[in-house]
Amino acid sequence: MSDQQTGEEIEGIALASVTSWLAERLPGLQPPLKFSLIAGGHSNLTYRFDDAAGNSYVLRRPPLGHVLESAHDMGREYRIVSALHGSAVPVAEAPAHCDDSEINGAPFYIMDFVDGTVLHDGETASALSQQERMSLSEHVIDVLASLHTVDPDAVGLGQLGRKEAYLERQLKRWNKQWVATKTDEIPAMEATAALLEEQMPEQIGSAIVHGDYRLGNMMVADGRIAAVLDWELCTLGDPLADVGYLLNNWMSKEEDELAATPTSAGGFASRDQLCARYEAATGRSLAKINYYRAFSHWRLAAIGQGVYKRYLVGAMGEDRDIDLEAYRQSVVNRAEAALELLS
Repeated sequence: MSDQQTGEEIEGIALASVTSWLAERLPGLQPPLKFSLIAGGHSNLTYRFDDAAGNSYVLRRPPLGHVLESAHDMGREYRIVSALHGSAVPVAEAPAHCDDSEINGAPFYIMDFVDGTVLHDGETASALSQQERMSLSEHVIDVLASLHTVDPDAVGLGQLGRKEAYLERQLKRWNKQWVATKTDEIPAMEATAALLEEQMPEQIGSAIVHGDYRLGNMMVADGRIAAVLDWELCTLGDPLADVGYLLNNWMSKEEDELAATPTSAGGFASRDQLCARYEAATGRSLAKINYYRAFSHWRLAAIGQGVYKRYLVGAMGEDRDIDLEAYRQSVVNRAEAALELLS
């Protein structure tokens, strides 16, 4: 983690009111507090803060200037993390949530600080030993299997979302997004959408679905997951969507020449090994996992097309650091990868 800002004038933190609020809820907290931004951008903002005694915590809040709170619901994320704490799914303990926007301009919640490393790419993953890479591979799939065997009703998450017709709802949503943001003819998008409808497997049961389960959203220490992060896309639905998404992000050296994914460092379990371990742990068949991998590629292509159009029409601001043609091509590549998996 790298500090981007420190000191009293950190953007997004109303130091006096936040410190006062925290002091009432964190026993033994010793001000003054020092905040540093450790994850920013268009997603939820994550800050680390340390008190005078050296105790460390994390504060999560929505992006600055964001008005659609439903898309960055701090209370929902806090509820998920709190419900899973103490289960076989490693998450940081979350001692407090603030829904009073007067305190800090937006709702936020507090988590204990978990030490470790986020594996953002092949370069960071190359610091792991061969033994750590294999043990981490096994823990990644074991934790996902554990998440998918948690009873949502038993942990108070039964109302997190609709449990049934997950794929049907997703296809409807992202087809609508594709039509609304389409700028070029990409035949693979329409062809894939038709095949996804035609080949849609029956959903067997439902589970808590993380929605963005990959190594880049995990704190790793000693060859294991210390904490699963970023639960903002979590919902209820078909658990195999998580497996398909993970497999697409689990790339070998040969597939990922740019070393953008951690597993491109080599030495991690193969996709087949992950699938076998998941099937053994859950009893769920992955015979149709290529469907879910195709769905994941297609969904991300639809999302990417929406971002591309926003850049194209200038909605993302003038000073954009993006190669628009390369971004457009990435949408095409995802659509074609999806189609190939279904053919």
